[in-house]
Amino acid sequence: MELPEISAEERTPLVLTLLSIIDQQQQRLARLEELVQQLRDEIAILKGQKPRPQIAPSRLESPRRQPPAEGEKRPGSEKRSKNAQLKIDQEMVLKFPDPPPGAVSLGYEEFTVQELIIRTQTTRYWRERIELPDGTTRLAPLPEEVLPHSHFGPSLISYVLDQYHNGHVTQPLLLEQLHEFGIDISVGQLNRLLTENQEDFHEEKAELLPAGLATSAYVGVDDTGARHQGHNGYCTCIGNDRFAYFESTESKSRLNFLTVLRGGHRDYVINEVAVSYWEQQKLSGELLEKFSQGPQHFADEAAWQRRLVELGITAERHVRIATEGALLGSLIEHGVSPELIVLSDGAGQFDVLVHASCWVHAERPLARMIPYNEAHRLAIEQLRQQIWELYRDLKAYRHQPRLAQKATLEARFDALVNQHTDYPSINEVLKDMGDHRADLLRVLEQAAVPLHNNATESDIREYVKKRKISGSTRSEAGRRCRDTFTSLKKTCRKLGIPFWDYLWDRVRGVRKIPRLAELIRQHAAEVTAGPGPVPA
Repeated sequence: MELPEISAEERTPLVLTLLSIIDQQQQRLARLEELVQQLRDEIAILKGQKPRPQIAPSRLESPRRQPPAEGEKRPGSEKRSKNAQLKIDQEMVLKFPDPPPGAVSLGYEEFTVQELIIRTQTTRYWRERIELPDGTTRLAPLPEEVLPHSHFGPSLISYVLDQYHNGHVTQPLLLEQLHEFGIDISVGQLNRLLTENQEDFHEEKAELLPAGLATSAYVGVDDTGARHQGHNGYCTCIGNDRFAYFESTESKSRLNFLTVLRGGHRDYVINEVAVSYWEQQKLSGELLEKFSQGPQHFADEAAWQRRLVELGITAERHVRIATEGALLGSLIEHGVSPELIVLSDGAGQFDVLVHASCWVHAERPLARMIPYNEAHRLAIEQLRQQIWELYRDLKAYRHQPRLAQKATLEARFDALVNQHTDYPSINEVLKDMGDHRADLLRVLEQAAVPLHNNATESDIREYVKKRKISGSTRSEAGRRCRDTFTSLKKTCRKLGIPFWDYLWDRVRGVRKIPRLAELIRQHAAEVTAGPGPVPA
């Protein structure tokens, strides 16, 4: 039911107030209807029924793609040489069998076949035992390709790790697959291959975050749900175009994010950055004075908690802000730049150091808004068009910065967010964008930072797929391995290293592939962080 058109003469203060109330009620009803449907779907799942299906809109209503002009090729139709990058393992010459009399050879034509060979191989080694003159005995050493203390070969172990962490195959299905191949392995043995004796991988994963933070102008961050031992938890992802680092914890607060961000360090530090953060969070001058006296460095959480008790700081808010500042001080103490840009979807827990916001998330409330008349729909459409026009020009600035454009883009942003419409729901979106002006225009200060957080959301989608397939983790070792191998896999892809090659290299102990942290530093040295603003 749409409202009739209201002329300018009839738009009295009373009418505008009523329209505002209707707008607020419409948006509230839309949110409540969405919540009710979510609850209905959850109840249906608990009852063993199917929730309401998500039906995609018909493609018949979308505009048809224009056919390419005469002489032009459609996008993506350019063909590449299929065999240009192939490594040829063997070549065979095939002669024509029993050619008829008088036949003349005209040479050979190439025909390439790719094949995957999967077969089991079980080797029994008879190791000679000898007795030395002193009475001790020794066994003949195993070949170098045999892993010590393991009855499974390196290729089998690499295959198990790759299928589980890269192929998203569950443990029961992987066990069934191995049995069908003819491998004699139990449930416990498979679980031990996946979760035990992985310290080398854990150490290499721990190196990723310090290397990534030290060589980056920005990092993208995001989090998602991660159940563990039947309880809800969260997984935080930190990364950019060179690395990805995953860490699962019980919460997703700012305190938790700072703890994850500092990696393996466990100390708490009071320095200028910590004090500046406390002042920004409106911590009282009395507490600041207390912290300025006495020790400024604390080895671990226990020492820090003792210091808070000594100073009589027990209020929950004061403890939280003080701890966040000390963690931030620890980050800076260990070499993280105070100018590091943290790009997020706008969640408050990520607003530390220099924060940048995602334009896609800033515009999303308008995209989800349900118009209740034609004028409302038109106002939403016009505003979204203005936002994406400005976004397009900011994107062009990022690729080719010009100082002369900076003031113009800032003025356009201010004109955009300072608009006032007859709809409070639209005005709230504009106000929120204005409140985050510095975060949304961060690209004007550092052209390396993207305008959206899509890359990090794509990274963390790997974890979401794993969660949907395998559910929650049940042991600390399992949760740690999931974080470790997801981090290593995503980092390998960003560095252009096949994950299978990496696993095979590490399991066999060949070490031909350098440490991933070293490759991150090499990549940072070879590729500039991004062009800075240059004169017009």
